[in-house]
Amino acid sequence: METAITVKKANYLKGYTIKLLFSDNTSQNVDFSDFFSTHSHPQYNKYKNIEKFKDFNIEDGNVVWGKNWDLIFPIHQLYQGKII
Repeated sequence: METAITVKKANYLKGYTIKLLFSDNTSQNVDFSDFFSTHSHPQYNKYKNIEKFKDFNIEDGNVVWGKNWDLIFPIHQLYQGKII
């Protein structure tokens, strides 16, 4: 039985890039800048502010922003290092 991949640790690097460590001990640097440049929405736009972007948490194995998970991405995209 396969175990679901989760995010164990996340460290802000620079700009809109975060280094993620996954439950299988692989890591990936994920750059979210393309997402922010192509997806304009009031719920997302506030995280274009770097200080707000840097204020993420890991909850239930996911990287999330906001108290109500305003911003969350599929684990498989994070694992591949490409946000669509």
